[in-house]
Amino acid sequence: MELLFLGTGAGTPSRLRNVSSVALTLTDEGGSVWLFDCGEGTQHRILRTAISPGKIEKIFITHLHGDHIFGLPGLLTSRSMLGTNGALMLYGPTGIKAYVEIALATSASYLTYPLEIVEFEPGVIHQDDRFCVTALPLNHVVPSFGYRIEESDRPGSLDAARLKAAGIRPGPLFQRLKAAERVQLDDGRIIDGRDFLGPSIKGRKVAIFGDTAPAENASLLANGVDLMVHEATLEASMAERANGRGHSTTRQAAQAAKDAGAKRLIVTHLSPRYGKEDEERLLEECRTVFPNTEMAADLTSFTV
Repeated sequence: MELLFLGTGAGTPSRLRNVSSVALTLTDEGGSVWLFDCGEGTQHRILRTAISPGKIEKIFITHLHGDHIFGLPGLLTSRSMLGTNGALMLYGPTGIKAYVEIALATSASYLTYPLEIVEFEPGVIHQDDRFCVTALPLNHVVPSFGYRIEESDRPGSLDAARLKAAGIRPGPLFQRLKAAERVQLDDGRIIDGRDFLGPSIKGRKVAIFGDTAPAENASLLANGVDLMVHEATLEASMAERANGRGHSTTRQAAQAAKDAGAKRLIVTHLSPRYGKEDEERLLEECRTVFPNTEMAADLTSFTV
């Protein structure tokens, strides 16, 4: 997995940071992309990356504030104009369906691909044989959600040397055995792939939060994750102002990661009041509480 931050600012674009959007590329799934939030200018940021809009298969909206959704109608229509016909799933709180449909209707826009819009209730909102996505409410001035993305455990490595010693040559059978299937050989022997697999590889876990003040569900969403993405809108001394507007400070974000037992924290959604010269100070405020913290900047990527 790779997380690419397309916008890392809060409220309004600045010269340093665009507004919120982050792309999760599933490198083991043919490079398909899941987008989390789509603030104004997101598609312009995408043009500066290797992401193809046609590879975006799912979009998850955390909440309906403009700095998280104003880029959505443009991206959806551009995806059509580029000739994309692959289906797209859009998940979001109640109201996202009306927003998209009204924006497309009033601008006389149309889509050339199937779009399914899911207005979810808290809980598991997507599950397949590879991933489970859970959404739970956070603490903001409008309904805002955090997402937990859990990958299923993967089979361990196939012991090719043992298979060759058993007289099984590399080929299509190896793929079936790698999938833990039982296969019958030409000589009548039945081989169970599970007997030739190493220990399973634990699936990765990521938590991506929308805007929030300190929230009860933070520890549930981010419990033991490999990587947590949390807003840090204001510096530690401005906690009252941040929390009153449904936001967190640097140290509050770090405390959330510590309390959840996250392995790694990336802070984002910084107020436009801060310039490049403030970043090291803000990052250090986080690290005094949770040392394994990094700060996202536009167009920076992180491997999970």
